[in-house]
Amino acid sequence: MNRTLEPELMEDEAQVQAYAAADFSQENQGFVDRFREYFPEFTEGHVLDLGCGPGDIPIRFARTIPGCRITGVDASAPMVRLAEETVRQAGLSDRITFRCERFQDLTGVSVADAAMSNSLLHHVPNPLQFWHKLRLAVKPGSPVLVMDLLRPESPEEAQTIVDQYACGAPDILRRDFYNSLLAAFTEDEIASQLAQMNLTRLLIDVVDDRHWVVGGIIH
Repeated sequence: MNRTLEPELMEDEAQVQAYAAADFSQENQGFVDRFREYFPEFTEGHVLDLGCGPGDIPIRFARTIPGCRITGVDASAPMVRLAEETVRQAGLSDRITFRCERFQDLTGVSVADAAMSNSLLHHVPNPLQFWHKLRLAVKPGSPVLVMDLLRPESPEEAQTIVDQYACGAPDILRRDFYNSLLAAFTEDEIASQLAQMNLTRLLIDVVDDRHWVVGGIIH
């Protein structure tokens, strides 16, 4: 099945609110726990979160690693407004800040000590732009962790995954999940992207039937 692009930005207010209200706590905490598992030596520094969404992962990350500060980047203005309010309520505004920008256009941010990204890449028309920016965004020797959806072999398989994991979700989230699966990349495509960008030291792991993870040290 060929990749089918979906909109790069999530700007519809109803869509943003539905996404923010959904319970992704298990997935988001799992992402943070995976970072700790991969990089136990990372205890402080500036972390860049590309495609930070409503701010739940930066909050979990800040609570898990008290020595870090985080810059979240997202091109959706309503998503960033929601993230800023959520962080304010969590009392972490002194350690978590946000930039409402496309990651491709990001400037004026100090080179980070680590970077992470969850569920951004499938929104990106040209994935090589993402890997290029990721390399530029961190200092040599910095840990990076990227996680995203794995494209199924057929639309029917994508619908089966939606029915299995989002059976009780609002229609708008089920629709977005399905479209995101169609817009995602396969393991082979990710490997090819890393090879083209000379990032083959980063390791790919297919962690379940719908996600891949890339992690390692940027040199």
